[in-house]
Amino acid sequence: MHNNLLADIESRIPEFSKSQRYLADFIINHYEKASFMTAAKLGAAVNVSESTVVRFAIEMGFEGYPEMQKALQNYSKNRLTTLQRLDIASDRLAGENLIKNVLTQDMDRIRTTLENISEESFNRAVDKIVLADKIYIFGAMSSDILSRFLHNYLSLAFENVIYVSPINSSGILKSLIRIGEKDVMISLSFPRYSKNTITATAYAKKQGADIIAITDSMTSPLAEYADELLLAKSDMVSFADSLVAPLSLINALLVAVGMRCRPQLDTTLVALENLWAENEAFKKDDE
Repeated sequence: MHNNLLADIESRIPEFSKSQRYLADFIINHYEKASFMTAAKLGAAVNVSESTVVRFAIEMGFEGYPEMQKALQNYSKNRLTTLQRLDIASDRLAGENLIKNVLTQDMDRIRTTLENISEESFNRAVDKIVLADKIYIFGAMSSDILSRFLHNYLSLAFENVIYVSPINSSGILKSLIRIGEKDVMISLSFPRYSKNTITATAYAKKQGADIIAITDSMTSPLAEYADELLLAKSDMVSFADSLVAPLSLINALLVAVGMRCRPQLDTTLVALENLWAENEAFKKDDE
């Protein structure tokens, strides 16, 4: 149901009341704004009551407006351009308490991630990382930042970690040419989902590798390839993506892996500390 919410709404227009038609027209033409409006604000935008908006949602088969709003957000999140994100964020975050609003929303994203994460899937992901012959890590666009972070720290525990650079389609697949059944691929993608990430993950899955997908929802295109699905809440903050919750999840993954691999990790860290000291890598307190 509601695989294409806007098409569903448009097909129902002939049977709507006059007020509902106003609502339908606004949602179809301004779904990117409507998806982040409260019922009261949406009603005010088309000069109808808040209760009319709630009844409209129920008429569309939802339990209430919040459920319809969530469906609208799911519809729009992979369609919004960067400029549209900036416009919406300006409306949502306007006011004197901008820093408080942004940080509060990030805390909510971490809380939502904590409530929805599967501990069983998380633990299995740790097992697969520890036991893998090779660990491939790939994320494009803003997810590349997460990939680099994860690669940097996993490389301290293992020698077999391969960062797949999101250069171009042929280069990505060339990096994965030797991936096989004893390997793990950690794929990261958040709206707007990268086609290269989906293609690379599908290839790795076909080659028999275990797929650990770090993404935002069960409806993510990575979900169908995932052996272990780790969900983290991500959302837009102006023209930038909020990666706070995904990064927090990755931190938890690194801590768990580190606890499982203490002997080799300890050896690497001791050697690194000695090397840093010899080369005076860090500023001393008395300098």
